[in-house]
Amino acid sequence: MPTQQIIAIGGGGYQREPAYAKIEDYLLEQTGQSCPKVCFIPTASGDDMKAIITFFTNFAGGRTRPSHLPLHGVPRTDIRDFLLQQDLIYVGGGNTANMLAVWRIHGVDRALREAYDQGIPLAGWSAGMICWFSCSITDSYGPLAALRDGLGFLPHSACPHYDGEAQRRPTYHRLIEEGFPAGYAADDLSALHFKNGELYRCVTAKPLGRCYRVAQKDGQVVEECLSTDLLGSP
Repeated sequence: MPTQQIIAIGGGGYQREPAYAKIEDYLLEQTGQSCPKVCFIPTASGDDMKAIITFFTNFAGGRTRPSHLPLHGVPRTDIRDFLLQQDLIYVGGGNTANMLAVWRIHGVDRALREAYDQGIPLAGWSAGMICWFSCSITDSYGPLAALRDGLGFLPHSACPHYDGEAQRRPTYHRLIEEGFPAGYAADDLSALHFKNGELYRCVTAKPLGRCYRVAQKDGQVVEECLSTDLLGSP
């Protein structure tokens, strides 16, 4: 049976710097391919050209076979078959609510579920982190708020940019306190790696990067700092 994999990155995907390159190298390792097919889905940014160029720049040099899936304008007619041919599917940041709506109109959500079940690793930062969970913290509507209709491949809540945006942590804690499902948070440049629905490993590309488990216990919000491996360290 194929191993289902999701690598949920707290943030930092637009950065062209050595630190984030370590995260991308980690993603490529999970494919088990020497020159994997990598598809970038930039829906959350409205198919922003800067994001697309950054992706192709970062994955250039003959180490991958990169492509992207634009959905604004007239989309391709073979979305399912195209996604199922990939070795890694990589989702960018932006407006999560808009992205999910567009995906559902075009059947991308169903194709991603098939890809997941077939063992194609799914990854992404920010919107591309939280979309895989049942619910999350988002600024899709302006102020930070709950998003309750994620894809649900992972039956938890999630919060990105845990150290990068001052209101993320208190907003997440408040929602957990009010009955939001328990879940996971990740700092920028840090990632939660799930296999078959279970947390397998936490990694980071910066010395102080961390991932967390956040839940309510006995009426109090409890934040557990998870063991997080620094990529590139001995």
